[in-house]
Parts: sequence; C-alpha cells; structure tokens
Amino acid sequence: MIQKRIILKTGKEKSVLQRHPWIFSGAVASVTGDPQPGETVEVCGYQGEPLGWAAYSPHSSIRARIWSFNSNEEIVPEFFVRKIEAAAHLRKMLNLIEKTNAYRLIHGEADGIPGLIVDLYPETAVVQILSAGAEYWRDVLVDQIQQITACKAVVERSDVEVRQLEGLPFREGVIRGEGVPARLKIIENGIEYWVDVIGGQKTGFYLDQRQNRQRLTELARDREVLNAFCYTGGFTLSALAGGAKSVLSIDSSATALHLASENLILNGFDPAKNQWLEGNVFQELRLLRDRNKKFDLIVLDPPKFAPTSAQAQKAARAYKDINLLGFKLLRSGGILVTFSCSGGISRDLFQKIVADAALDAGVDARIVEVLSQSGDHPVALNFPESAYLKGLVCVVE
Repeated sequence: MIQKRIILKTGKEKSVLQRHPWIFSGAVASVTGDPQPGETVEVCGYQGEPLGWAAYSPHSSIRARIWSFNSNEEIVPEFFVRKIEAAAHLRKMLNLIEKTNAYRLIHGEADGIPGLIVDLYPETAVVQILSAGAEYWRDVLVDQIQQITACKAVVERSDVEVRQLEGLPFREGVIRGEGVPARLKIIENGIEYWVDVIGGQKTGFYLDQRQNRQRLTELARDREVLNAFCYTGGFTLSALAGGAKSVLSIDSSATALHLASENLILNGFDPAKNQWLEGNVFQELRLLRDRNKKFDLIVLDPPKFAPTSAQAQKAARAYKDINLLGFKLLRSGGILVTFSCSGGISRDLFQKIVADAALDAGVDARIVEVLSQSGDHPVALNFPESAYLKGLVCVVE
C-alpha cells in the first residue's frame, strides 16, 4: 500500500520545523498515495525525512494543516479526545465561570485542532468546522465535544466563506441532542444577554470581546457614548452599566437591534439613556459629522473587512475612513476605542491606519491601551495568526 504523504520543496520545511501548522500549496513538491480531502498525510522534508502528520486539503491554498509535529503520533479518535480535554482544562484554569457562563472551548489551531471552533453556551455547544481535516473527523469531534462537555445539544454554524476555500458546502442547524430554544440567556460580567445561536452572527455572540466590554464599563462613567456596529448591544449595555450619560447605538441589522433592545430591557437599564439607530454605519457617521455632533467616548467594532491579506488594501481604506470619522466626532479629551478583527490586517498595519486617520482628522491622539481577544481565545506562539483581534484605546487632546 502506498503511503499517503506530501514531500516539501527544498527549504520549505523551515516553517514546519518552527511548528507553524500551515503548509501552503507552493511549498509542496509532490503528493503520493492519492489522499482525499481531509485525510491524514505524512509530512516529509525534501529528503523524505518525517516531520509530522497533517490533514490534506487539495482545494485550498493552505494545502495541509498539521495535526501533530510528532512523526510517531497516531491521528486516531483518542488524539482528538486528548486535545479537547486539554482545551477544557485550560478554560477551567482561567476561572471563566466567575465571569460568564458562555466561552470559547476550542480556538482552532491555537488549541491544536486546526479548523475547529467551539463556543459553549448554557447546555449548548456551537461548532464551526472550517477545514477539510476537521470536516473529515466531524462526527468524532462532535461526539467527543458533547461527551466531554455534557451539553444537551450541539449546533453547527459552518456557514462562513472560508469553507468555500476548502471546497466545502455551508452547513448549519442542530446536529446533536435536544432542540435549541430560539434564544439562550447568558450572563457576562454581571450583564445578561439573549443570544440567537441559530441565526445570529458568528456563533451568536462576540465572546472574544468579553474583557474589552468590561474595560468599557470602567471608561464610560458620565460620558456621552457612540457605539458603532453595535450588533446586539454588548458595548452599549457595558457603557450603561458603567454609568454612561447617554449612548447612541448604530447597526445595519434590524434583527440585531431588536434583540439589543430586548437585552436593554432584560437588564433594567433606562431606555431614555440609549437611542438605537438602524442604518449604514459609514453613512450615519457622516451625517453626524455634518451636523457637528460630538461624543466623549466612541466604540468602533466593525465586521471583518479583510479575512485574508489579499483584501488588506481595500480593507485598509475602510478602516481609515471609519476611524477618520470617529476622530472627527470626538470632543477634546475624548476616547476612541477602535478594533479590527480582520486576519489580513496586522497589528502594526492597524496602528498605522489609525495614526493616518488621526493625522487626516487634524487631531493629536495618544494610545493609552492596547487591547486583544479574551483569554479563552488563546494565541499560540507558533501561530501568530491566532491573534486576530486588534484594539486600541486612543485619547485625543
């Protein structure tokens, strides 16, 4: 029987030796054994020396994602059990239960399972299967997630564009256990939220912003706040919990705003202190600028403008525009809390974009804090791409 393996080109084994889990198509010299999408292949250097085991993806520019850098390891169901248990142990160590009952259990490559995202909500796990390898082991992964977490239901939200790059169709719905209610209630930092895990964005809630929402609570007292791209009101409620004087919350989704308004009522906040505005955020901010409206604190948390570096140039213009408008809408002494979740925009590039926006806005600004994703979205030192959320807190003179 011919061994299924990929042989790397001369010099292309360097990233593997540095334990980076991605092997791009341009690094592959040859493929033997006719591996099918998601099948495990042995990764070998150009002289045939074994370097580890990977999931093969013939349709993607990321031709293989490494499961293990140990050439003696077996990629069998028990391998994934160990990975999931290790991820669960890490989250337990973080004492997340003291702050929330919703968190990320598996963060893809950073937890050693490339292409798998798992977010835990009350009695429910929501999974995203984003690679051919994770798809190949789908049933094993889902069964073990349900067993290890003891959740009653598993929902799949594999409905993102990256699956198309892997040659995979979209898939979503309840795939294990009991039916899932239209809304789940979670609590985070003392604030309650209704979450739609079936139809909401991502897996229903932006769990990665947990610590940043808490930071906003600490900054918001007695300030007039603008929350752009507010979704279901995470930063809005955090600002109100911190004693904000008022909040203007903008989003293009009527569905998200409806749920956001219910979240406000759920927590007993004064509706008179917040205004919901449905519309194109860029257009609405320009209208506010034209009316010379000013705020003390602005949050810019836009969607992913650049999933990959190929979209970086176009995305940079969008980030520049939104931050320019943000700076123009701030009073002297105001605070801009701005984010990018785009994998194609590095932290250095994002900071340069924000600096250029401040320059064009004619303001002097200082970075007083650098923000990132919550700890249940860990960053693997051998995989810097897992540090996808970039945030800056800037104060203008």
